[in-house]
Amino acid sequence: MAVRHDSMSALIGTPPAVHSTLAYTRTSEVEDLPHATKKKMADHLRKLEAMFTITPQRMRMIVEAFKDTLEAGLQKPAQVVPMIPTYVFGWPTATETGEYLAVDLGGTNLRVCLVRLTGGGKFEITQSKYRLTEEQKQEDGQKLFDFCGECLKVFIDVNIENGEITKGKILPLGFTFSYPCSQDRIDHGELIRWTKGFGAPNTEGRDVVTMFRKSLALHGVPAEIVALTCDTTGTLIASHYVNPATKIACIFGTGCNAAYMERVGDIPKIAHLGIDPDAQIAINCEWGAFDSFEHEHLPRTKYDIMIDESSNKPGEQAFEKLISGRYLGEILRLVICQLIDEGTVFLGQNTYKIEIPYSFDTAFLSLMESDPTDELLMIIGIFTHFFALETTLAERQFFRALAKLVGRRAARLSACGIAAIVSKMGYLEEGCSVGADGSLYNKYPGFAERIHEGLQDIFGEKGRNVVTHHAEDGSGIGSAIVAAMTKIRKDAGLYPNL
Repeated sequence: MAVRHDSMSALIGTPPAVHSTLAYTRTSEVEDLPHATKKKMADHLRKLEAMFTITPQRMRMIVEAFKDTLEAGLQKPAQVVPMIPTYVFGWPTATETGEYLAVDLGGTNLRVCLVRLTGGGKFEITQSKYRLTEEQKQEDGQKLFDFCGECLKVFIDVNIENGEITKGKILPLGFTFSYPCSQDRIDHGELIRWTKGFGAPNTEGRDVVTMFRKSLALHGVPAEIVALTCDTTGTLIASHYVNPATKIACIFGTGCNAAYMERVGDIPKIAHLGIDPDAQIAINCEWGAFDSFEHEHLPRTKYDIMIDESSNKPGEQAFEKLISGRYLGEILRLVICQLIDEGTVFLGQNTYKIEIPYSFDTAFLSLMESDPTDELLMIIGIFTHFFALETTLAERQFFRALAKLVGRRAARLSACGIAAIVSKMGYLEEGCSVGADGSLYNKYPGFAERIHEGLQDIFGEKGRNVVTHHAEDGSGIGSAIVAAMTKIRKDAGLYPNL
């Protein structure tokens, strides 16, 4: 049983978060504004259903293409889906113990953790979060890591004061960096490309561990980076630590990714390293890049293409742009904007607020889908409070149905990715557990159920053998366990240069 302690939630150089409460002023129909008929809204919905619905046959075709892409990534480097060997060897034994630091540079926050592994699948964690500004995501990369070092120094100083950390002790650190990196050892990683909206210059092509070590030295931080990992690999290790049936881990949040354990002999691109072919090594798929550039397999709509072309990485991260939390709200907003341009919705109203790119948060879709109230009061609240727009009942019903279409497509495509690994590894007959984490999986109504529905559409009844569950904390607990496993391995002289 994990014991979790949340310590301070700190901000350095950033304003405090503002929490808003949805408000609405009326629940009746808007009789004094022109609006579309229910029939016209139904006609639009039918067209959108045809665009966003993925049949079981199409899903199976995507799975086959996905499997081929995964295999290509294992064969040789520099493939679209890079299939990165993480140099995390084998599964944890649940006998790992000790104190470890974990730092997670995520898509929204920087998280710093002190983890005590007590053995037997148990642990204690103390943590703090620091909000990242949009400016920090785009400014010079070394400044971004300097901010991380500054936050870690503050965290350690506070925990020395309260007795959680012994003064003068240098703690091993697991660094969770959830962006695609090429690794030739576990404490090294050259950033291939930024994802999740990051664009910090002078970082791509450089070793992020070297950059972070420089920042730790700048701030005099008593920590030694032992392992670089991503949140997905950490999730795989942490989930297996407490549930040994776990064979795959997935993240469905601001970004999307998967990790699993592969036999070294089935990874031709690392044959030259002389590792035992029967050894197991965790693979960080970075599957958000599936079908990038060529766009041959995924059913992209015109709205998806608009998002891609206006993004900071056109052509890249094709799979991620269809299913991740960063983009689902924007997909729905673009549909609404087209209906505004056609004179279908919000007639006679000022729509400038909703015409701002990315102003429609994916969290709104979640609220819209979960709204069980008469006349969909939550949707009234979203549109009046955030966009100063009045809605009719027909519009609200349409928006809720549209949110379901976008969310269901994301879940079914997510199922395709899981099915590709399950099929490739031969897990279907005996079944397997998939540790899943991220805001979409955890908070979006029905997302997990739709993944399971998708797996059954792909595999038939045997799809029930593949079960997802809420994963353990990969970027905190998992990163610490990876650091512990690495220290044990190197102390034993096993592949010490990896």
